[in-house]
Amino acid sequence: MPSPQLLVLFGSQTGTAQDVSERLGREARRRRLGCRVQALDSYPVANLINEPLVIFVCATTGQGDPPDNMKNFWRFIFRKNLPSTALCQMDFAVLGLGDSSYAKFNFVAKKLHRRLLQLGGSALLPVCLGDDQHELGLPSKFTLLFLQEAPSTGSEGQRVAHPGSQEPPSESKPFLAPMISNQRVTGPSHFQDVRLIEFDILGSGISFAAGDVVLIQPSNSAAHVQRFCQVLGLDPDQLFMLQPREPDVSSPTRLPQPCSMWHLVSHYLDIASVPRRSFFELLACLSLHELEREKLLEFSSAQGQEELFEYCNRPRRTILEVLCDFPHTAAAIPPDYLLDLIPAIRPRAFSIASSLLTHPSRLQILVAVVQFQTRLKEPRRGLCSSWLASLDPGQGPVRVPLWVRPGSLAFPETPDTPVIMVGPGTGVAPFRAAIQERVARGQTGNFLFFGCRWRDQDFYWEAEWQELEKRDCLTLVPAFSREQPPALFSALQEQKVYVQHRLRELGSLVWELLDRQGAYFYLAGNAKSMPADVSEALMSIFQEEGGLCSLDAAAYLARLQQTRRFQTETWA
Repeated sequence: MPSPQLLVLFGSQTGTAQDVSERLGREARRRRLGCRVQALDSYPVANLINEPLVIFVCATTGQGDPPDNMKNFWRFIFRKNLPSTALCQMDFAVLGLGDSSYAKFNFVAKKLHRRLLQLGGSALLPVCLGDDQHELGLPSKFTLLFLQEAPSTGSEGQRVAHPGSQEPPSESKPFLAPMISNQRVTGPSHFQDVRLIEFDILGSGISFAAGDVVLIQPSNSAAHVQRFCQVLGLDPDQLFMLQPREPDVSSPTRLPQPCSMWHLVSHYLDIASVPRRSFFELLACLSLHELEREKLLEFSSAQGQEELFEYCNRPRRTILEVLCDFPHTAAAIPPDYLLDLIPAIRPRAFSIASSLLTHPSRLQILVAVVQFQTRLKEPRRGLCSSWLASLDPGQGPVRVPLWVRPGSLAFPETPDTPVIMVGPGTGVAPFRAAIQERVARGQTGNFLFFGCRWRDQDFYWEAEWQELEKRDCLTLVPAFSREQPPALFSALQEQKVYVQHRLRELGSLVWELLDRQGAYFYLAGNAKSMPADVSEALMSIFQEEGGLCSLDAAAYLARLQQTRRFQTETWA
């Protein structure tokens, strides 16, 4: 693949824009991006029609005039006879360097940004405005206007989809679904806590089919929110209005107006995430403490990346923990920079584990609570799974913001097409929805290969599968990886039996279903090694049962994938 090409063009009066442009060029080349840096008037402007990616860096002089080394470019770009599609192939960004003490602050950058749009260019982001008056050079994206008292009208709360709403719930307007039950489905001695959680979606307008996923917007724990506010010296009850600094920037739809600091930290700022390098770069700019700033600069430098990895990425240290390690810097962070410094909490996707045909107005998910140990004393915990596990509808009403989107799995609608489903662990969740849906519709030929460790610890929905087997609605093939007889353990050096072994054992059935009955094959679960192991088992079956050579077996598998008769849904 050819290396992408970036062009950085600058208009500079005192040299600052040129310096910034050359720094951009160095950063681009460090990221393996081919880059040219030129003054605007030394660049043949007619060639812009062939440039795919351009950054313009320009200062403003005098009363909103362009710098001397971009005046010829300026006259050309504003010619009235230029067609509106002249730059339709160009992606661009504009960085202005100005001084807010002047009336025409960054006038050139703003006007250039508008003109490039008029000529068909596609803006990668809103115009960026540097301010020489600001202590950091770059102002924050938002300002927080603190309120002395709560306004008389309006109240804090999420924008949500209400029952009976005409539009379906979405990320900008989730449905606050009542949690009906939150049940642990693994044995008390099992190493992992797995929950079957049920929501009431009556009146939500939510509809879904087997294979669809639900997205859930989690919150930070109350203890973490309290600690964050303490370290930064924030009043959790303080109300504020969020105001964008630029007219073309909108406030996050998930934040109410007015908003409390508690709501911002609890529902929006991802303080439990592992920070990126850019976090340390901005934090260093904000730091007033010499020793802490020196360390932050080291972490954000090219030379400090190995040390940053050992400090942050390897042990999965969180933003909150980093701020606790740099207390003087944390205490001096201006609240205006919170949304620039800390990313927003992302929604988490879960396979829907139930069918509306079997459980009307209900939505169920199977959640493995993520917890693991690193060299840090405190265990690492998954934000969403831990938050969900902490909710107890038995102690009072619980509502969870959620919405639904189509998943990657689609099941055949014909009544006599068999389906082979391979779902170890929580990977079985979408197949429970599919089986419920297919049984309710009278569709036969349901084959489930399910894998877990122990029959009495993590055999999800055992009674339900057995009942369906009695009714001849399901063929279940379980694999219990830790339940081999002692003699077999000794002879095979404790070889564990997984779903791929069960597939090989029933190779003739698998080949019959796929090759002669046109079955669909589905795989869901952990993406580590299981998908490759299952694909290898299928290749072996195609060769042993179908008499294919290795090349033909690979081609057979590829055809199944191309025709959507082999579908996967895996996660890390």
